[in-house]
Amino acid sequence: MKAQLEKIYGNAATDLAKAESINDVETVKDKYLSRKGEFNSIKKNLKDLSDEDKRIVGALANEITRKLETSLKAKHDELYTKELNEKLQTEKIDITLPGKFIPRGHVHPITSTINEITAIFQGLGFSLIKNELSPEVETEYYNFDMLNFPPDHPAKDMQDTFYTKAAPNVILRSQTSSAQIRAMELQKPPIRIISPGRVYRNEAVNSRKNNFFHQIEGLYVDKDITFGNLKGVLNEFIRIYFGESRPARFRASYFPFTEPSAEVDVQCIICGGTGCRTCSGTGWLEILGAGMVDPNVLKGVGVDPDVYSGFAFGMGVERLSMLKYAIDDIRLFFNNDVRFLKQF
Repeated sequence: MKAQLEKIYGNAATDLAKAESINDVETVKDKYLSRKGEFNSIKKNLKDLSDEDKRIVGALANEITRKLETSLKAKHDELYTKELNEKLQTEKIDITLPGKFIPRGHVHPITSTINEITAIFQGLGFSLIKNELSPEVETEYYNFDMLNFPPDHPAKDMQDTFYTKAAPNVILRSQTSSAQIRAMELQKPPIRIISPGRVYRNEAVNSRKNNFFHQIEGLYVDKDITFGNLKGVLNEFIRIYFGESRPARFRASYFPFTEPSAEVDVQCIICGGTGCRTCSGTGWLEILGAGMVDPNVLKGVGVDPDVYSGFAFGMGVERLSMLKYAIDDIRLFFNNDVRFLKQF
């Protein structure tokens, strides 16, 4: 058995000398020193020897095991150092060379405008509506009927609204006002919310219009709300967003869901009011529509119009961004031209 131990050690030393990688060293270790290794097999047979032979052979087995462990560790360290040096040579970085510029993405101007407008109205006491109350795929019931649109209103025509094939009367919403109806169905006044989101209208695309754009709608319902409250909120928004030097005006208008109604214009930032293509030569650009919530709308959601009143407004995000940054073509927001986007 003594000769057998020395033979096994010799074989292990030979295999270790041939090892060219750390994996080879681990293979040698498993072959000779693991639980199923050759040295362990010898040690298991010690029980069959006499006490004197057990002492001699056991001591020799332990000595050879220690020597092999020492050799394995030395070989492992040698190969590890070698492999590390080779890796450092192949992966080294010349720190004297200038670094490569990696451009970073940033917030899209539409997202930035939505965030800014939302922050302004939150500062004025409005809350952001929950996403589940503001679906982009909507029904005619919420998009038109509950907003006091008559059955024959032209906005319901396929020439103006995108109808889906999901089910009859299911559309891509043409305004985020439908979210206000859902909110009023679930919440009793006072209600003060804003609902930003994407909307879709079947319109010809040009420098001022797109068939896909963004809106932010606002609603305030409480006791004793007047048109004066509406003007106060919107004038404060215009002052914060555009600055005090930007002229604004209210014009009488018509919307099925508000009465009285108004449109709000600000002076064209492109031409300064002298007239240009962007403002169609008027010197003004409409930024939002607004008005007092029609009593029929309040009745439809179970709010008593004799007790409560309210106002609503809706604004186009692209239009506001165009005014803020002097952009003369709405299509630039959707073309993904880096030359345009990197300016923001």
